[in-house]
Amino acid sequence: MDKQQALTAGDDSPALSRRELLGSTGAVGLLLMNPGSVFAQGAAGASTIRVGFISPRTGPLASFGETDAFIVGLARKSLAAGLTVGGKKYAVEILERDTQSDPGRASQLAKALINSDKIDLMLAISTPEVINPVADACEGAGIPCLSTVAPWEAFYFGRGAKPGAPSPFKWTYHFSFGVADFAKCYASQWSQLSTNKKVAVLYPNDADGNAIRANLAPALQKAGFTIVDAGPYEDGTTDYSAQIAKFKAEKCEIFNTFPIPPDFAAFWRQAAQQGYTKMVKIAQVAKTGLFPSTVEALGPLGFNLASGCYWHKTFPYKSPLTGVTGVQLADAYEKAAGKQWTQQLGASMSLLDAGFEALKASSDPKNKASVAKALSTLQTTTMVGKIDFTKGPVPNVSTTPIIGTQWVKAAAGSKHKYDYVITENADDPNVPVAAKLRPFA
Repeated sequence: MDKQQALTAGDDSPALSRRELLGSTGAVGLLLMNPGSVFAQGAAGASTIRVGFISPRTGPLASFGETDAFIVGLARKSLAAGLTVGGKKYAVEILERDTQSDPGRASQLAKALINSDKIDLMLAISTPEVINPVADACEGAGIPCLSTVAPWEAFYFGRGAKPGAPSPFKWTYHFSFGVADFAKCYASQWSQLSTNKKVAVLYPNDADGNAIRANLAPALQKAGFTIVDAGPYEDGTTDYSAQIAKFKAEKCEIFNTFPIPPDFAAFWRQAAQQGYTKMVKIAQVAKTGLFPSTVEALGPLGFNLASGCYWHKTFPYKSPLTGVTGVQLADAYEKAAGKQWTQQLGASMSLLDAGFEALKASSDPKNKASVAKALSTLQTTTMVGKIDFTKGPVPNVSTTPIIGTQWVKAAAGSKHKYDYVITENADDPNVPVAAKLRPFA
């Protein structure tokens, strides 16, 4: 497609051409400096759809929200002429809020958006610490809510749903990866190297860690791996000597963890000082090691960390809201922010993609029940792939893939220290594989 040609973005949202996308990055740069600003768009006097967007921009989870101002800026540009639903044109207002990585603040922000700002739809992203309190506030108030980027088990069972029982949720919906996706990715990725199949697991005592311990560890055991669990630890722990000693004694050649980024940095540095990293052939991290900033902070200890991505710039899907491809999105962000692209770009765009597809599918975007019904039957393809709420695995949930990746030293002459390469694609064969997994040590 010619660079000047507009990309298809649906009937209601004007597509961004590549020149528009790259040319708009100066304005988006202002958004990066002022992510809390509120913009109203569309024709004067038109009815306005108000959408809340809650994510962690500061605090320990800030790396998850690093790209969100840029993504919301692109969405606003695509929605500048408004959104047509059922033959009626609506202006669109997106209200961004920063949880500061605090679940209590996330709940307060959600309630303020619901009660004071009178939003029509809530969008929440990145970790149960953000999503669960926001979803609970929306469920209690009867506000449709869509979220992503947290294991679906942490969203569903972590909020009180019971296996085999009817869903207790009427208003809150979540599309994301789950334990089965991690298990499929890990079994595929780990099979590429010869190990003793002994897995040291460091899972925290939080919503993510507890869901992973209860579900992923048994799945990995069933796949033939021996799990060595050092036991739950509290977020913010600073001394991991006991855990490291256990992993060394058991000669665990595979390491797997789901911590907040600062905790992993503390653990991994101590593991290096105490000699454990020399024993590790595969260091598989999740919830941390997702973004260049957190990996670069580790220095040489970041090279060859294995990861899993919920989006990569080479995913073969476009954004239905903006029409941009993954490579176009990554290039535009790097130009605007002067930083390396991150997988959160596509994830945040997919949340906006899906949210506005649901609004278009509703009979009335100002009617809360209509929007919730549209979410419950939503079938669409976003930047992360296909979303289908009619399939399960449980009500209110649609699963998306986890794809195996690794952080490797960038080639000579690269403007970045690391390259993020796809090493397996068992969870979505449409995603292209670029490299074979390398041993950590």
